[in-house]
Amino acid sequence: MAEMTVQYPDDLLVASGRPRREVEQELKFQLAVRLFEVGQLSLGKAAELAGWNKVRFGDALGQMKVPVVNLDDEEIQAELRALRGNHHRG
Repeated sequence: MAEMTVQYPDDLLVASGRPRREVEQELKFQLAVRLFEVGQLSLGKAAELAGWNKVRFGDALGQMKVPVVNLDDEEIQAELRALRGNHHRG
């Protein structure tokens, strides 16, 4: 696995009041969330980067109001048409 070093100011630790390991884990998690949000990582890969399983990561995204399913406008319209079609059949 590749490794990356990120420099951050020492006062970040002081300001957070949390241990270094927790702060670094949070930074890794936030990076994974952002890369997922912008479509650079899949849910599974983002969860892996965060060091979490997909279910836990997906739950955390939900709590943050980050959509787990990212559809473009065309895909949303197709889903709505399919739902409307199924609704009228029932």
